[in-house]
Amino acid sequence: MLSASPAYADWMPIERVETYPVTGSTGAELYASIGENGPKAGNGRVIAYTDFKLTWNRDYREKGGSCTLAAARPKLIITYRLPRPKGKLPPATANAWKNFIAGVEAHERVHGQMIVDMVHEIEAATIGLTVPDDPGCRKIREIMTERLAAISARQRQRSREFDRAEMSNAGAVHKLILALVNGR
Repeated sequence: MLSASPAYADWMPIERVETYPVTGSTGAELYASIGENGPKAGNGRVIAYTDFKLTWNRDYREKGGSCTLAAARPKLIITYRLPRPKGKLPPATANAWKNFIAGVEAHERVHGQMIVDMVHEIEAATIGLTVPDDPGCRKIREIMTERLAAISARQRQRSREFDRAEMSNAGAVHKLILALVNGR
């Protein structure tokens, strides 16, 4: 379960796990099925994927021609998409799968924490923001959009760098794949 920092303890993300079916009786067969059935991301399919939906309940306050974002409460839904074998696996494969999926889920949950961190960064960058000479609170929204775009870009970059490290030779996910395919 993800944790909220003390400053933002009044909300927690909603986490969901969705699975997609894979078939096979060996690690190699299961991994091949992942390649055929895994979630589409970028130009191909992936083992697992973390996605999110973020909406806000914001309280803008106008005073003396200025606009302030007095409060903002996020609703964050994080969805982890993971493979799940159809049917019972032979004991050796089941053990290898158990280790593989535990590592894959742990990897995806790091992505989830990065998303939560991004939401906290958005809160810190926007709550209390005041824009002078902004009747109707239009300018503040433009400024927030620019800030949110930069924060979102940083989160995506951190996520890509994490994946690159984890999937490189000797990276954690790379080792999980090898252990599954080699039956360890």
